[in-house]
Amino acid sequence: MTSGFALNDTQAMLRDSLARFLAEQYDVEIRARTLAAADHQPPLWRAFAHQLGLLGAGLPESVGGLGGGLVDHLVVMEVLGGHLAAEPYLSTGVLGGGLLSRTPGATAQRLLSRIVDGDAVIALAAGEPHSRHELDDLRTTVTRDGEGWRLDGRKAVVHCAPWATDLLAVARDEAGGLALLVVPGETLGVRRRDYRTLDGGRASEVVFDHVRLPAENHLGEAGALLEQVLDEATLALCAEAGGVLSRLVADTVAYVKQRRQFGVPIASFQVLQHRLADMSVALEQATAITASAATAFRGSAAARARAVSSAKVTVARACRTVGQGAVQLHGGMGMTEELAVGHYFRRATQIELQFGSIDHHLRRIDRLSAQAA
Repeated sequence: MTSGFALNDTQAMLRDSLARFLAEQYDVEIRARTLAAADHQPPLWRAFAHQLGLLGAGLPESVGGLGGGLVDHLVVMEVLGGHLAAEPYLSTGVLGGGLLSRTPGATAQRLLSRIVDGDAVIALAAGEPHSRHELDDLRTTVTRDGEGWRLDGRKAVVHCAPWATDLLAVARDEAGGLALLVVPGETLGVRRRDYRTLDGGRASEVVFDHVRLPAENHLGEAGALLEQVLDEATLALCAEAGGVLSRLVADTVAYVKQRRQFGVPIASFQVLQHRLADMSVALEQATAITASAATAFRGSAAARARAVSSAKVTVARACRTVGQGAVQLHGGMGMTEELAVGHYFRRATQIELQFGSIDHHLRRIDRLSAQAA
C-alpha cells in the first residue's frame, strides 16, 4: 500500500528496518506459538519498542514518539501484514494511540509513554453483542460513584484483550453521550471470556460488573473522536491487507510456476493465467483506493467516512478474490498448516469482516450520500 505514497527518509527507514527484522525473527511457526501463549505479552513487543522504536512511530514527540501520523501507521501495518505478524500494533498503536494522543490529561500521557516503552498493550472495548458496529446503539453505562465512576455493561469481540494491560472502554454517560474510560486489565469486576478468532488470533467477551474507577480514569467525551480513530484503524487494516494479499499473490505465482501437470508447469494453462490476472488486478485496486482514502483525512468528516468505507468495501472484495484464488490454485495443500498460504488466507478472511462487513460499509456509504443530497 505504501507504493501510493512518497515516503520521507524516516518512513522508508522504518519500513525497511521492520521488514528486515521480521524476515530474520518471524515466521508462521513463531506466529502460531505467539497466539498459543495468549496470556503473555507478545514476544516481539519489547523488541519493537527498544530495538526498532516502532511503537512510537505515530505518537507525539512529547511522550517519546517519533511524531508521525497516519501514513506511518500504514507503512507499519503493510509490513506487518506481509509477514503475518500477530503483534497488537493495530489495537495499541493505531486505536489506543489515536484516542489517547488526542485526549488531554496526565492519565492519557502516562499511558502513551508506557506504549512507547513497550510496557502497555491496549484493547478497545467499544462494540457490543447487539450493536453490529453501530456506535449509536451502545448500552454500556458509566455513572457517578462518589468521587469516581461506576462502569456497567458487556462488550463483544474485544480484539487482543487477552494480552491487554489496559482496556479503553466506551460507555454512555448520564447525559446520553459517549465517554472514554481507562480500565486496567486486573480491575475488580472485569470478567473476560477469551477465545480464538477465525485467523487464529485472540479476542474476548468482556463484562463490566459494577467496576469502580477513580475520577482520573474518565478521559472525557469520545463520540466524534472515536469515529475518526475507527476510520484510521479501518484504513490501517486495509494497509495490512495489502501486505497479506501481496504475499498470497507472490506465493501463488511461485507455486504455479513449479507445479507441473501433463509435463508442463501449470502456469502455462491459460485459464490459470486469467485467474492470476484477476488476483493481481484486485490487489492493485485495493492498493490504489487505500492510498487515495488516506488523502481524504484532510477533508471533511463526511468525505473521510465515505472514502474509508469505499476502501474497506474494495479491500474486502479483494480479500475474497485473492484469498480464494490462492487456495484453489494451491489445491488441497492450500489449507494445510504446513503452507503459509492457508494462514494468510484465514487472515484475509478475518480482515474482510473486521471493523464491519461489506454490507455494513455499503449501508454507511448510502447513509452518508443521502445526508449530502
